[in-house]
Amino acid sequence: MSLLKKSASSIDVDNLVTSNDMGGRQSSGIQLKIILFFAFSWASFQIWIASPFPYMMDSDLFRWNSNQARSIHLAFAIFLVFLSFPFNSKSPLKKVPLIDWLLAITASLSALYYLIEYDNIATRVGAPIVQDIVIACIGIPLLFEAARRSLGITLPLIAAVFLAYNFFGNYMPEMIAHKGFGLQEVVNHQWITTEGVFGIALGVSTDFVFLFVLFGSLLDKAGAGNYFIKLAFSCLGHFRGGPAKAAVVASGLTGLISGSSIANVVTTGTFTIPMMKKVGFSSEKAGAVEVAASVNGQIMPPVMGAAAFLMVEYVGISYLDVIKHAFLPALISYIGLVYIVHLEALKANMQGLPRTVREGSPLTQITGFLFGFLILCFISAAVYYGLGWIKQILGDHSIYAITTLVILAFIGLLYSGCKLPKLSDDIDQDLGTLPPPGEIFRSGIYYLLPVVVLVWCLMIERLSPGLSAFWAAVLTMFIIVTKPILETLFRDDTSLPIFTGLQNLIDGMVSGARNMASISIATATAGVIVGVVSQTSVGAVLADVVEVLSFGNITLMLLLVAVLCMILGMGLPTTANYIVVSSLMANVIVEVGASNGLVVPLIAVHLFVFYFGLMADVTPPVGLASFAAAAVSGGKPIQTGVIAFKYALRTAVLPFLFIFNPDLLLINVTFLQGVFIFVIATLAMLIFTAATQGYFFDRCKLWERALLLLIAFSIFRPDFWVNQMVEPHRYMALSEYLEEDAQISIGTPLRIHVEEDNYSGGKDASIHMLIAREKGLAKDIIEGSGLNLYQSDTVIEVDSVDIGSDAYEAGFEAFQVLTGIDVANKQPSSVFVYLPCMALITLIALIQVRRKKLTP
Repeated sequence: MSLLKKSASSIDVDNLVTSNDMGGRQSSGIQLKIILFFAFSWASFQIWIASPFPYMMDSDLFRWNSNQARSIHLAFAIFLVFLSFPFNSKSPLKKVPLIDWLLAITASLSALYYLIEYDNIATRVGAPIVQDIVIACIGIPLLFEAARRSLGITLPLIAAVFLAYNFFGNYMPEMIAHKGFGLQEVVNHQWITTEGVFGIALGVSTDFVFLFVLFGSLLDKAGAGNYFIKLAFSCLGHFRGGPAKAAVVASGLTGLISGSSIANVVTTGTFTIPMMKKVGFSSEKAGAVEVAASVNGQIMPPVMGAAAFLMVEYVGISYLDVIKHAFLPALISYIGLVYIVHLEALKANMQGLPRTVREGSPLTQITGFLFGFLILCFISAAVYYGLGWIKQILGDHSIYAITTLVILAFIGLLYSGCKLPKLSDDIDQDLGTLPPPGEIFRSGIYYLLPVVVLVWCLMIERLSPGLSAFWAAVLTMFIIVTKPILETLFRDDTSLPIFTGLQNLIDGMVSGARNMASISIATATAGVIVGVVSQTSVGAVLADVVEVLSFGNITLMLLLVAVLCMILGMGLPTTANYIVVSSLMANVIVEVGASNGLVVPLIAVHLFVFYFGLMADVTPPVGLASFAAAAVSGGKPIQTGVIAFKYALRTAVLPFLFIFNPDLLLINVTFLQGVFIFVIATLAMLIFTAATQGYFFDRCKLWERALLLLIAFSIFRPDFWVNQMVEPHRYMALSEYLEEDAQISIGTPLRIHVEEDNYSGGKDASIHMLIAREKGLAKDIIEGSGLNLYQSDTVIEVDSVDIGSDAYEAGFEAFQVLTGIDVANKQPSSVFVYLPCMALITLIALIQVRRKKLTP
């Protein structure tokens, strides 16, 4: 246990977290009280606008629409950043200098200008006055300075370059040139409308992200973070390399509610990294495991580092669809990381932590588990149908009955937990002597109630993400305040502090708001880049550049986009990272892919760029998460990053796979198909992991690694080999196809070939995909998608496209000519690929097992 104590004492983790998320300044006295007051006020404001209460009032005094709320949101964020983050390392840390007070007030007033002049701005859209221009010329540079202080130079520098491109496009090389825009046009687009700074990104931060970050902060203050870590260690700590496996699970659970991979590394790594070193991991490998697990937390629903809510707006699908599509790849990636840890433990012959003695035979434990599972199923069914009956009987008044039931459930679960020993939150506790998992699970099961409420509101009640997070946060607040009082009563221990709940609530709200300040600044600054993309043709230009460099090769194009995403994501927090890479690179895949025969769902494209943007947190030399892990582990940062990148290869391969095989995203698949896809994809991931780690049942020879990689590829993409035998599609003229009156099933993709005139007088060919929303004739489905067609004897031309329709989202435009359609061919079953793969896996396993037995 000395190792853990040494690590904990040698690193001031609180300062590390604070300097990363809340700024390095440590004010005191009246200045600190002002900062805390505004942070608490900001959290209160966000809770108020997310609640249903403003709509119950007759007055509009405390009611703001989404655009107005963005202005207040940014004003709070920029005010806190200037007070919390010093100008540079030489600036005073114990007090806020006068210049920072002036900058904070000026910047927040500039942000509030959009609110103050909201009605007047609406009457002069596109024609800003001198006052508008002056405020924007003050606000944008101050926003960039706030971003530099809180996020580093990378994001504001990129935004400044794009802004310069906006002004001086007419001086650029011919390939990327545009007409250029004047100050009045840029100001109007970036600061006065909702196309730039106050655009979708800041709107998502205001409406959704803040509530989820606050929910995570409150849940952590309630003690859920410590509970997740202890539960993970108790379940997995005794296995080979157990602390590392527990670190993966704990980071995954923490990542569910976290918006920052770096914060995840620092907070969970404080517990997990020393314990990994204790069982034999080197400092660099322990840090790398924590980095890989924490970055993976950003791809795990429901929060995904706030990117999930942005995808809703950018992709145009529901939040539940985003969660459904993102879940399977994230889960498979985590399973792969656990297997990496297992292989590392096997290679080094590591042992786990001392196993807690459990009463009862294995059969008794299995029976107890199954009995508990059946009880859980019964309770779930009772809750589902019981609440349905309550809503039918009580109608609008059912909210009071449901609230009472939830509170009673919390009290009952807390009472049950208080019958067990109190779970210590001491960082120096020997995690190898934890109680059995069942005991830990029961001692803090009430922590899962807010998560259950969140999921219930999202999945069953189909409430908005913001309102769902509001109800979950309200329940968490109630738990924080009442838990100390109820514990004192149930444990009959007067020594317990009973009045700490209110202070913990205030701390949680303040912490959540201060954590959000840099995220909000990131979304506002990234909004400048989005504004430039929407005002200029830079997106199409990037597509042309990538197509030229890739020579039209799909795989090379995806590799180029992946590298560009990693470069663009360097030094950026998760939210800004996704905004930048999706704004610049998603359209590249769509356009270049369509012109070369690759048509994939838009959600697959956005997840692709999101995954590779996050890889920048791992990849040296700028991998910030790797530097944070090295600070905790005492290892070398670059070496930690290199090992973490090697571990992250399993995550890097997934985006390529779901681009070519969207079934991994559970798109248009049944439940049984989804289960089969999960099993097959998990098997392929484990084989790929074994190949990259060079260890299966024994150390792999070179030919075994190559064969394992081939097997993994074949299982992931059986269609590649099937397509070599029979082409997946055959081309048919659209007019001929429509004459056949073909019946189309629901969910069938229609790959339609399109031609349109280009600027050089030639023709550009591309493919656009429509998904059949209902069963019917092909002609009816095509026209029902929003395409209004003009058909002559030889030509089918798009006359117009309904705004917001499926055809509009698929990229169809007026005056395009629909030339043909890809008709699916009947292909052999994928079983003909899986069977040889299984035989080869068995053969390699037998060879390695035999070799291991013969090795002395």
